[in-house]
Amino acid sequence: MRSTTGWQADGSTGALRRVSIPRRDLRRDDVAVRVDHCGVCHSDLHALRAHRGGDAPALVPGHEFTGVVTETGPDVTRFRVGDPVAVGNIVDSCGECAMCAAGQENFCRDFPTLTYGGADRHDGSTTLGGYSREYVLRDRFAYPLPAGLDPAAAAPLMCAGITVWEPLRALGVGPGTRVAVSGLGGLGHLAVKFAAALGAEVAVVTRSADRADEAARLGAHDLVVSTDPDRMAAARDRFDVLIDTIPVPHDLGPYLGLVAVDGTLSHLGHLGTVTVEAMDLLVGRKKLSSSGSGGRPATAAMLDFCAAHGITADVEVLPSARVAEALERLERNDVRHRFVLDLSDLS
Repeated sequence: MRSTTGWQADGSTGALRRVSIPRRDLRRDDVAVRVDHCGVCHSDLHALRAHRGGDAPALVPGHEFTGVVTETGPDVTRFRVGDPVAVGNIVDSCGECAMCAAGQENFCRDFPTLTYGGADRHDGSTTLGGYSREYVLRDRFAYPLPAGLDPAAAAPLMCAGITVWEPLRALGVGPGTRVAVSGLGGLGHLAVKFAAALGAEVAVVTRSADRADEAARLGAHDLVVSTDPDRMAAARDRFDVLIDTIPVPHDLGPYLGLVAVDGTLSHLGHLGTVTVEAMDLLVGRKKLSSSGSGGRPATAAMLDFCAAHGITADVEVLPSARVAEALERLERNDVRHRFVLDLSDLS
């Protein structure tokens, strides 16, 4: 075993402490990555809340990061030492099921190995995430980071970005498509950028009219204020696709009302129980879908698209020693639009 430095949750309080954490020696198809920048995701908050006071295995959050290859296993041919790479929230899968064969490792029938809180497929150890200076993973789940993409601003593409990219592509978003995005946080602002770059007509659905300039800057053509009954009524049945990125429980009825005949609401932000009135789907043959992360082909395609169109996340970069501040501010939604930790202070 080898070791690195990272931020691990205290088992009793959930607070993150700087500690030495283990990393496995490289297997034949592994790469070691020096982690330079790691995004801070709402999933990290949820994991830390669940960890407090329990007897769960060690928890090191972080599942969207960029860095540089520092070592390769003997069978690795895709990477060399010094290559810039990006890593998302999946670091392995069975590679044999129908989903993996279709390039949908995110839906692996044997469940994908998550970047943190997962079980290693070889030794059963708990995976420890990217709030650390080094990560070791199977080479096929690391992606070349295209030249020209800022490493800090590219890190959130590997979770927030791919989470909205895959459903946008699966739902055929492109020129002539009318897209609405509800929620303008980490996922939502990237959904707007992607949909606009794909050629769609894009609107942002938000509670406040004062987000109009921000929505326009991101590429939206219109703003629908969800607290204004007249604006909502005027937008009824308007959108072919609505990407719902709101991260808390909410009534889907008003948002389904914005979806056009045979359109789809893709529910991405809140992964808890959802209650839907059948009539909200029936009137207009509307569809409710969801999605999570992305397979390897979609992730590689997203990075190429981002490089071609100059798309990265809007980020606020903090030294990793300020991780507690980042999490506290994220919890009260005090960020535009994604925190990214600079891990160089762990050297």
